[in-house]
Order: sequence, then C-alpha cells, then structure tokens
Amino acid sequence: MFAHRPAVARVLFACLASLAAFAAQAQRSLDFEPYAVPREGAVAVTLPRDAAPSAAFADVDAIAGGALARAVANAGFLGDRGTLLNLHGVGPYTQVIVLGTGTDAPSPRLLEDIGGLVGQAGVLSAAPRIDVLWSEASLPAAGAHLALGLELGQFTFRQYRNPKPGQPVLGQGSVVLRTADAEASRSAWAAQWQPLAEGVRFARQLVSEPANVIYPESFVERARAAFEGTDKVRIEALDEQAMAELGMGAMLAVGQGSARPPRLLVIRYDGGRRGEAPLVFVGKGITFDTGGISIKPAQDMWRMKYDMTGAASVSGAVLALAKRGAAVNAVAIAALAENMPSGTATRPGDVIRTMSGQTFEIMSTDAEGRMVLVDAIAWAQRELKPRLLIDIATLTGSQVTALGDEYAGLFSRHDELAAQLQAAGAASGEEVWRLPLHPSYAKDLESPIADLRNGGSSARAGAGVGAFFIAAWVAPELPWAHLDIASMAWRDDPALPTVPLGASGYGVRLLDRFVRDHIESGQR
Repeated sequence: MFAHRPAVARVLFACLASLAAFAAQAQRSLDFEPYAVPREGAVAVTLPRDAAPSAAFADVDAIAGGALARAVANAGFLGDRGTLLNLHGVGPYTQVIVLGTGTDAPSPRLLEDIGGLVGQAGVLSAAPRIDVLWSEASLPAAGAHLALGLELGQFTFRQYRNPKPGQPVLGQGSVVLRTADAEASRSAWAAQWQPLAEGVRFARQLVSEPANVIYPESFVERARAAFEGTDKVRIEALDEQAMAELGMGAMLAVGQGSARPPRLLVIRYDGGRRGEAPLVFVGKGITFDTGGISIKPAQDMWRMKYDMTGAASVSGAVLALAKRGAAVNAVAIAALAENMPSGTATRPGDVIRTMSGQTFEIMSTDAEGRMVLVDAIAWAQRELKPRLLIDIATLTGSQVTALGDEYAGLFSRHDELAAQLQAAGAASGEEVWRLPLHPSYAKDLESPIADLRNGGSSARAGAGVGAFFIAAWVAPELPWAHLDIASMAWRDDPALPTVPLGASGYGVRLLDRFVRDHIESGQR
C-alpha cells in the first residue's frame, strides 16, 4: 500500500540508514568470563557505603599495594548508590572505575545500574578493554543484568558528527563481565536480555533521528528492516488511500498539512496459542509536531521529533518479545503522521468524523496525538479483538507539570491492569503513577456541534482530559490503560545509569516486564 517514492529519496534514506548501522556498531562489545582479577589494564569494582569493601575491591587494592583505598579516601568517595569515581594510574592499573552500591542488597536493578554506569564511563574511556569484577554469587546470572545495564548505559547517537582530527578514539573496544557464573550469564543474556536491549536501542535510535530522516514512510521502512528474519512476525502498513476507505478521518486530518503522508503501521507477533486474543500496544507516532495551525513556540521545537516515542516504544517492545520468543500474541500499532501548518492543514473549529463514526470538534490542532490514537484504537478493536489494549503517548504538558521526570502518568478504568503496570514499572525502572479519570472531565469535552471536542480549557487537568477523550473510543469492558510519557521520553540533565541524555526509549522495558511478570507467568 505504499506510494512510490522518488529514487533520489530512496538513495538518500539508504545512505542515512547505513550511517546509522555503522554508528550502532561503534560501541564496546560484550563478553563473559569466570571471575578472576586482572593484574593490569582497566577494571571496574564496586564499593558499598558503611560496609566492608567488596572482595573485588579488596583484591584490586591488594595488587595495587593499597593505592586504590588511599585514592578513594583522598577523593572523599563514600560509595553511595549511583555514584562513580574514575581513577587513572592506580598501581599497575591504567584505569579503575569505582561504583557505589549504597546500602542496598544486590538485585537485578542494582546490577543494571552498575552496568549502566560502566557503560557511560566506557564511552569516555580510551581503554581497549574494561574488566567488570562482580565476586558475589547471591544472584543467578548476575552478568546478564550487568550486560543489560551496560548496553543501555553506553548508548550514544553521534553518526552525524564528524570526528575532529587528532582526538583520541574513545568508547571502542570491549567490556568483559567477570562473574561467578559466567556461562549461565552468557546464556541468560542471549536468550532473555539481549533482545530487550535491542528493543530499547531500536526505539532510542528512531527517536534520536532528525525528522528529515524519520517520517511516517521511513519509520515503516526502519521497522521492516529491524524485524527482517524474525520468526512469527507479520507487518503491514495502511496508506492514506486505505485509511480513507476505512473512514479514518482523524489520522488523515492530522497528516493532511504535511507533504509526507501518514501511515498506520501494524506489527503482529504470533508467539502464543493460535487464535488467542492478542495484547495490543498502540503508540502515538507524530514524527514531527509543529502544533499545526495552533503552532508551538519556537523555543525547543527542535525536540518535537521525539513526539513519536510512543510508536517507537511499542515497536521496540514487540521487537524484544519476538526476539526472545515470548509465549504471547502481541501487536504493536504505530499511528504515524507529521503535524505541519500549510494551506491544506486542518483548522481549529473543524469537525472530524473518525473510523468509529464518532465526531469531534478541533479546539487545538496541537492536540493531535489523541486524534491519531483514536482511529488506531478503533481499528485495533474491530480488526484484532484484543485481550487488552495499552496506548502510550507523549500527550500533554500537564503530565510533565504533575509528575516531573520520575513517573509516567497512568490512566485506566481497570484496577487489575493498573496495578500490574505499576508493579512492572517498579521492577523495570520505568515507573508510573496512577492519575484519575474523573467523570467531570466529560464536561470539558462537550461540543455544541459534534460528539466531543478534542480538548478543554488549558487551565484544567489537561492530562486527564486527554486520557478521557481517548477513553471515549475504548469499549468499557476492554481492559485498557493510557500512559502519558511526555516527561519521560527525552532525558535532560542529569542522566540516569541506564538512561543517558536524550532519547530514553521509555516504555520498552515497562511493557516487556509487564508481559514477563503478568502475562507469561500466568501461562506457565
């Protein structure tokens, strides 16, 4: 269903895609080896707060003749969780990375944070090899969680930057994870956690790309390339003609101001029982959001390339599920459009008829995310008969005001699903906070000429009103949740151990953990 694009555009996209592939390889490789302490080179060790040093720390310090302990004391480093001390020239070691673990007991989350900090330090290191030493044997496959954190922490997006002559080469080489159960860690990494890391990196890569590279058609091409050769996956993309035939007036309305036409991307993974209703994840995919006729201020508009994070994250989540062979049927739906002002753009005051037959009056063309989502959700219910539906979107500024960059906003009419997502957020590190769907929001959405308006007064509860609008297209009996991730999709200072600055890929780990803990676990 794709219109043919000019050959020069295809060549340009191919060149940019090859650059992206090259950049993805310019990172440290991973390996696993049994625990042992190198006598030179670059190493990473942990240090708890208010407790005896780890065995690895003590071993390295002994080889360094006490120089490590003296350097740590002189630096006033206390070992608080999430802190790092980077030392050079400690005895025979060219570099020693000391990682604080605080007072917390070992856990997968702690290991991922340790790995993430090593990854970030490794990006800035010229060492050809870094050995990460974890001497404890209390956690099974500890190296796999270190590896997950490392892969997430070392993510960078630099393929459009030319290296300056004479600068040292940083961030290349290898990292060796030395643990008590190296082979078990290697197996767990390959089977379970490397696919998740791949899904997160795929989402981050998409979000990081500029909007002249990623737009609805090229997003589809990237997805096809990422899933190529993956078992049990089917991909289709509805073009504007197909959407018009289906009556998707909301999708078409958002995209009609742009020279780049919208697409509805559907990625089906059939890993569960034949005929079993699928889990459906719907993502907002506004590849660039000017606000349309209701145009945004110029300040920080460059970041509106990130407005397709929901679409990138649901695609990355299903990529992770498919790559690890999860025993579920799952579908990612990316509602893709570019929101631009032009002579053909939708106007405030226009009335739109959606695929479901419901109509709405446009109060703001900058409330476009909910517009594309409702047609995608209507299509999903009619065509897929889902077991449950979760939509994820960078939807409102009021979510940022309410929750900052610590939590995504969670809205749901279904307590069990909401509780499961809250638990998955705590386990994965992508936390959510439940907010109300108050009946009074219906008043804010009343229209004198249509079934609803697409927004209410800006002084009111914008995140809740937006969620309430989306809920009007969801069957009341269908387990459904809406995740507003406006504050979580792009990380500003400070970075987190597993989330460097920039695109976070938020939602991939959350949805993967939700499936692991609350869907797959119930089928065992």
